[in-house]
Amino acid sequence: MEIMKKVSIFVDVQNIYYTTKQEFNLNFDYNKFWKLVTDKREVIGAFAYSINRGDEKQIQFQNILRAIGFQVKLKPYINRSDGSSKGDWDVGITIDIMEYASISDIIVLASGDGDFDILIEKIRDKYNKETEIYGVSNLTANSLKKVASSFYPIRNELLLT
Repeated sequence: MEIMKKVSIFVDVQNIYYTTKQEFNLNFDYNKFWKLVTDKREVIGAFAYSINRGDEKQIQFQNILRAIGFQVKLKPYINRSDGSSKGDWDVGITIDIMEYASISDIIVLASGDGDFDILIEKIRDKYNKETEIYGVSNLTANSLKKVASSFYPIRNELLLT
């Protein structure tokens, strides 16, 4: 019997939402993504990091993610007094990836955020793990593409049309 590789999946929901909207004016297809990254693999952990604004459409979306197999992690959406807003999951994603790196064969990160390049390089160097990055090519940091074992550009086949 073939031994399945252990995969852990991490999705920066805000990054994926805004980059697919900006580049294609379409939404990411989480079902197709799940099928692709879990095929012939054992899922150790799967996390979708999102901002909680509490609106009905967003709650429905989060429930869809849970039904697919993701554990949804939420942070409150913060509106600052100066008019700016905050809802950043970079540190939370980093901590979770570091925790799962030692028990996974493959780390999958869906994000184009260049801040993750140091993390992905560390996972490859320290744990000798495969790292797969999914992102909108034009909007994914080159530094992140370079450090990943594999970079998969998000194209039409991973979008809801």
